Amino acid sequence: MTGVSVASSALWLRRFHPAPDQGPRLVCFPHAGGAASYYFKLSRMLHPFMEVVAVQYPGRHDRRSEAPVENIARLADLITAELKATDSRPTLLFGHSMGALVAFEVARAMEQGGIAPLTLITSGRRAPSTTRATARPMHLHDDAEIVEELRALDGTNSQVLENQQLLEMILPALRSDYRAVETYRYVAGPRLFRPIVSLVGMNDPQATIDEAQAWSRHTAGGFTLHVFDGGHFYLDTHAEAVAQVIRNHSAEDVS
Repeated sequence: MTGVSVASSALWLRRFHPAPDQGPRLVCFPHAGGAASYYFKLSRMLHPFMEVVAVQYPGRHDRRSEAPVENIARLADLITAELKATDSRPTLLFGHSMGALVAFEVARAMEQGGIAPLTLITSGRRAPSTTRATARPMHLHDDAEIVEELRALDGTNSQVLENQQLLEMILPALRSDYRAVETYRYVAGPRLFRPIVSLVGMNDPQATIDEAQAWSRHTAGGFTLHVFDGGHFYLDTHAEAVAQVIRNHSAEDVS
């Protein structure tokens, strides 16, 4: 027994469509400032082929009153505990941007615990072993500068960016997420023995193709890279293609 309650699991793991009786599960990890609802569209596309579960981090939407977790490793540990409480169907992990780091650390923890995921799918994030020199971390910028960063990444509805009340709701969690990502330090360890699939936009300022390719360093189980037209939020316009990539790799895993 893990000691994780049903109520606790419902806080962390969101299901938007009924799960099939059999088949794999896809666990989705949101980007910085993102919420579980970001994956509703992907869940709809993959239903009823597989169960899609989206993680809801503290500090946003119905968990807005909770303090965000500002440490990637700690966040991964909390989510791993929740996943251990679910049934044992074959599981794939999908994380976009910050979510890719969280999913990677969850995959490591799951393998160490003997419940390895079938495949880790990373999106819009450079490999943990890569580094970039930055003059000033984004979480130390003022609100106006963070809003400009959101505009540049083109993943937030412009109406949200122009609504001061909405901004006041989302910026604290976003700043905390930036702090979590920017203070994350990769700790070298054994490579994953399950495959990694890396997805990246051709013009993503957050992850070059070479940086996405570097995820190959972190697995002994095979690596595949998929490059899409677009920037950091390429998956907004290539959702069906991404869904097909997931279907294809899940079919390979369970065959």
